[in-house]
Amino acid sequence: MNQHRLTDPFGRHIDYVRLSVTDRCDLRCTYCMPKGYKDFEIPDNWLSFHEIERVIAAFGRLGVGRVRITGGEPLVRKDLPRLARRLARLTGIRDLSLSTNAVKLRRHAEALREAGVTRLNVSLDTLDAERFQQITGGKLEKVLAGLSAAREAGFAPIKINMVVMKGINDDEAGDMLDYCLEQGFTLRFIETMPMGSTGRDALGRYLPLGEIRARLEQRYELIPASMDGGGPARYYQVGDSGMRIGFITPMSQHFCETCNRVRLSTDGALFMCLGQESRYPLRPLLRSGVDDSELEQAIIEAIALKPERHEFNEKPEQIVRFMSATGG
Repeated sequence: MNQHRLTDPFGRHIDYVRLSVTDRCDLRCTYCMPKGYKDFEIPDNWLSFHEIERVIAAFGRLGVGRVRITGGEPLVRKDLPRLARRLARLTGIRDLSLSTNAVKLRRHAEALREAGVTRLNVSLDTLDAERFQQITGGKLEKVLAGLSAAREAGFAPIKINMVVMKGINDDEAGDMLDYCLEQGFTLRFIETMPMGSTGRDALGRYLPLGEIRARLEQRYELIPASMDGGGPARYYQVGDSGMRIGFITPMSQHFCETCNRVRLSTDGALFMCLGQESRYPLRPLLRSGVDDSELEQAIIEAIALKPERHEFNEKPEQIVRFMSATGG
């Protein structure tokens, strides 16, 4: 197999695909999707499991080894463990992970683990049940039950993703660290991003994560560290605990120079950058009968369009799609 066949115009090797299997979600996080939103992609336009498998297999032949299943909320897609099993068996795919809000995880954790998913990222912005309902519209106890089931199923690591919002949940950073330390989870803090109208509204609650790190350093020793996973977080070890915390800072300290990923949306559009609107539609090619070599060539052409960096700070208004439409 040829390694690093996917290199963008700026010399970055693309070895990571974030695969959105649905733009639908069973929560309505205030920074992600508006309440009452119903403008979802119609099912006829979703990539089928067979089409998804063809695209991911092509990426695998081109040197991509990491795939993360995302959404929306991926567990609302029927028979997701069956798709995961098919993807985990593909040549070249050595790491299959899942991002979830964990609402349905209690029901599916064991099946996902058996299918070949090894790592989980779970969105959890607060440990306060009332605050959780205000932010997401959902019930915190379902998420905590899902996390417990995931640990029992043998997932490791389990990463908690906390979007930090000034005046909303930034006072819980220390509590969340203590919780993850107790549970054996990895914690990542994430800055808000101007994705769609909800994301731009959330910019009023934006807090640079440097402030969170400074607060935590008053209570904990944070030692620069590394962690496998292929994502953009900058990690620190918490004292001698062995626990890692990460900071994902697309606004205050962007990581575009090391970007190694692309995103495949529910309808088969390949997005080379989360912070740009340009896309490369693969669904028409798949449904017109392209062979595997033509599909690979289309992916290579798409990677050649990858921009150098996002423009969240300079042009926050330019991303009109919601985060759920692209995949996390």
